Amino acid sequence: MRVCAIDYGDARTGLAVSDPTGLLAGHTEVVEAYRPEAVAERIRAVAEEYGVGKLVLGRPLNMDGTRGPRAEKAEAFAELLRNATGLPVTLWDERRTTIDAHQILRANGKNGKKRKKIVDAVAASLILEGYLMWERGQASASGEA
Repeated sequence: MRVCAIDYGDARTGLAVSDPTGLLAGHTEVVEAYRPEAVAERIRAVAEEYGVGKLVLGRPLNMDGTRGPRAEKAEAFAELLRNATGLPVTLWDERRTTIDAHQILRANGKNGKKRKKIVDAVAASLILEGYLMWERGQASASGEA
């Protein structure tokens, strides 16, 4: 089953869709929209186009693990996504993914302007990678793999 990871932001939202085996990130894109409903509609369209069966939404917790305003915003968006897509939404701890994404892009020679355009898609890919690794670990622990 394909999984779509989401790095939700106020102006830009990164998406990363796994391959059909659920092992690798395939399609990535950045949705530029301010209205949550517009973002949810694009995610619904991507999910339909790629046959996504599950959404993983980054929830930015504080470094001490507590919930702040950004985490609450993600939780509200998760409910909007459930209603818009009919798909299950897993909230995923995304602490440091945007920082790590900037570091990856900087290390690969992307300047500030180029980084800004794609950093959210890279962050979504990092969320997807973390989730898929966790899911494989869960399957191994239960003897499914």
